[in-house]
Amino acid sequence: MPNADTSGKFYERPETIASGDEAKQLLIDGNKRFMQAKQANLDLGSTKRTALLKGQKPFAAILSCSDSRVPPELIFDQGLGDLFIIRNAGNIIDPVSLGSIEYAIEHLQVPLLVVMGHQNCGAVTATVEGGEATGSISAIVKRIAPAVEKAKAGKNMSKEELIEKSIKENIKATIRIIERSPILEHVLANGKLTIVGAEYHLVSGEVQWLNY
Repeated sequence: MPNADTSGKFYERPETIASGDEAKQLLIDGNKRFMQAKQANLDLGSTKRTALLKGQKPFAAILSCSDSRVPPELIFDQGLGDLFIIRNAGNIIDPVSLGSIEYAIEHLQVPLLVVMGHQNCGAVTATVEGGEATGSISAIVKRIAPAVEKAKAGKNMSKEELIEKSIKENIKATIRIIERSPILEHVLANGKLTIVGAEYHLVSGEVQWLNY
């Protein structure tokens, strides 16, 4: 199996990332390294940590599921200060998640937001299967339920097909809610923010980019 970079030189991302397309390409490149087990030599030491005391300038914000198998920094092979991450079960949007995204865009001028779901998502599967959700878990199911209902429309599907379609519909629905944020409207209108959907595949490690 290929090994991670052992050249001794630390990976350095471009200092200036002018557009969402440039930021997305960095994520694509990092995901390729991850899939091939050729991770970059990232500086995680005290020198880097000290430099980041001056402030942060992440080049992308990512809303993803809390699933322990889906760590964005590893999947995209990025280091300290590179990604602004918001995670919750089912990669849903609520006021806290949206506020975190608005902070990343408005105050940190992040040019790219990725809403990333994943294969075999437990939160989506639980919503598809129905049953009683206890405690605050019901709030998660309630957010995902409209996407599941939309996925059910049309042809008959197997349970596995319905779950997969629901995962994609949930990503799409989340993006649509984010796009309605009054704080983000002007940034989107000026072309200073790109929002994309993505789905992570657990076995291959590949991130599939979705067109919405």
